[in-house]
Amino acid sequence: MKNTIKVLIAAVALSTTALAYAAGPQMVSRSEAVSLQKIGVVSSGGFTSLDDLDASLAMKAADAGASHYRIIGASGNNKLGGTAVLYR
Repeated sequence: MKNTIKVLIAAVALSTTALAYAAGPQMVSRSEAVSLQKIGVVSSGGFTSLDDLDASLAMKAADAGASHYRIIGASGNNKLGGTAVLYR
């Protein structure tokens, strides 16, 4: 019973966090970024899918207060890493 409650609380906490990031920064293209102000760069790595890498970069952009981000590089074989430029 205690484990069930702990799992339920953890699921609610993760859902709330995911929803907070869902309304976060939007990915933009190079041409869309021209009209935005660059505020920094973030990197992330150790992922097995591009979707996971994108989600990590989006979370880092949100943590930095960016409204938009543009992935400028992704590479790797078994573990992927990437870099994104942040904009406001």
